[in-house]
Amino acid sequence: MSPSSRHDYDTSLRDAVRLLRDCRRLVVLTGAGVSRESGIATFREAQTGLWARYDPAQLATPAAFARDPKLVWAFYQARREKLHSAQPNPAHHALAALEARWPHLTLITQNVDTLHESAGSTRVIRLHGTLDADRCSADCQGSPTPVDRGALPAPADGSPPACPHCGAPIRPDVVWFTEALPQATLRAAREACASADVMLVVGTSGLVYPAAGLPAQAHGAGARIIEVNPERSDITPLAVVWIAAAAGHALPALVRLLGATGPSA
Repeated sequence: MSPSSRHDYDTSLRDAVRLLRDCRRLVVLTGAGVSRESGIATFREAQTGLWARYDPAQLATPAAFARDPKLVWAFYQARREKLHSAQPNPAHHALAALEARWPHLTLITQNVDTLHESAGSTRVIRLHGTLDADRCSADCQGSPTPVDRGALPAPADGSPPACPHCGAPIRPDVVWFTEALPQATLRAAREACASADVMLVVGTSGLVYPAAGLPAQAHGAGARIIEVNPERSDITPLAVVWIAAAAGHALPALVRLLGATGPSA
């Protein structure tokens, strides 16, 4: 980091601390940049190697699953195997520390891992579902119909197990392309944004909607936006403070600077 970059970084941290010290209701939005530091590839990065010849439409849509459930299941099983060895990084732990200071903090994540929870965050809104959970592809008992794949026999040919209720193949409980976000989940995220004093946006490009529209909603409702991202994004023009650094570096520094000055109620 050059001297001028160091100065900009330190100034941005101090500016963020000043905003946070006056904040009563803090909302955090996280994206793939947070979990990448734990070694979890983004969706597109996960298509390297064996998966390089496939595009998202072949792996992450209801139509793709209907066409070739075995292929889609294998892709997600491979992602799950990598997830099981991943651990929360300093960014996840820093966000859990912020929750301890702000009783009204809400953490909204686009990520489908559970590293925020593993680090200690408890008020998490998962916009895109959970990679390690499954549901019936037919939602035969209601939408969704959760299924414990660990309690089901795994087909020898690598196909997804069958739903114990109706026999349809089970699928990952994530939101695929062409699918709408669960309305209750999206409503909870929007309500949190509407009442926020400050929104901390971490590691997201601001390209995937409707999640990408949440900072604009918070901004329109009067929230001040702090962005943590090594590169400029579509969120940067909305930000009062842009901390141009990786989350695992910037967030622990932010927590240290806040010291014991965060609100307790």
